[in-house]
Amino acid sequence: MSEFLTRNKPEWEELEALVTKARKRIRRMTPAELARLDVLYRRTTVHLAQVSTRTQSANLAKYLNDLTAAAHSVIYLPPKQSALAGAGKFLTEGFARAVARTWRYQLASALLMIGGGVAAYLAASHDIEVAYALQMPGDQRSPGSTPEQLRGFLTSGREQGQGMKFQFASMLFGHNLKVGILSLALGALAGVPTIFLMLYNGMLLGSFTATHHHAGIYADYWAWILPHGVSELSAIALCGGVGLMLGGAVLSPGKLTRMESMKRAGNEAAAIAMGVAIMLVLAAVVESYLRQSYLSNFWRFAFAAATAVFWTLYFAHGAIRERAAKASAAAAEDPMVALLDRARAVAAH
Repeated sequence: MSEFLTRNKPEWEELEALVTKARKRIRRMTPAELARLDVLYRRTTVHLAQVSTRTQSANLAKYLNDLTAAAHSVIYLPPKQSALAGAGKFLTEGFARAVARTWRYQLASALLMIGGGVAAYLAASHDIEVAYALQMPGDQRSPGSTPEQLRGFLTSGREQGQGMKFQFASMLFGHNLKVGILSLALGALAGVPTIFLMLYNGMLLGSFTATHHHAGIYADYWAWILPHGVSELSAIALCGGVGLMLGGAVLSPGKLTRMESMKRAGNEAAAIAMGVAIMLVLAAVVESYLRQSYLSNFWRFAFAAATAVFWTLYFAHGAIRERAAKASAAAAEDPMVALLDRARAVAAH
């Protein structure tokens, strides 16, 4: 044992010094130091195994265990970041990557909304009773309204003051968030209520569109609904996708227990829900201020197109980043690669 200590103690002390330096300023470490840290970590894990199996020295075993654990955390664990940096990373890619990981459920939710909308539009266009059946309770924009009445509703609220528009935005956000959370949370019931909610939301929009088209209102209607609708409807569809994901976790947990499956799905659901809340805030602000403004149809369509392009690029970027992360996961299992990646990540901050 004395010879073992004499031979290996200098390397343990060197590893301890490198770990201390890495914790303080990893970005200042040279490639040679990083490579040395990797080599010493590997050797010390072997020494730990030898001590654990060949001796009864509890103190030495604890020392080596703590040392290798510290080195492991330096190599493998992601660098600590501030809450502000974490929020920024979530906004720039975290939300989009969560959507990318669950894209099949999001696509299914969007198809349910679109399918319900198309079916209701066709039915309401051919049968006014269907349009009345799908009319929102208390909504004065009925299928029997004249074109002048419908256009009056489209242009109403433009003369309101900023205070009234802010109050209206708050009300819209609360309503849309309620619909989104309902679509999300009810997914735990095997996803069945979420399916009906997505179909129903699509049907409401399809029937509402048919009412305006039947009155000959096309450009004004789409210029009224698209600026806020791009973000709002996308957010509702994402909530529906999360609901379907939770339903899938209940119905098909795979090798996991249902509780474990729901827990994993819940982590993704929480991330997407936070992102959706931001989308709904933006949609409510646009709906209250831009929609009820005197902006021309051209600029309304331009804003809607810019919004659609932004969200398309945003979620595409998230998908690319998620694919890259999966591709590098195998390489990250190599301690040296992981250590270099972490050094680059810290340097980036």
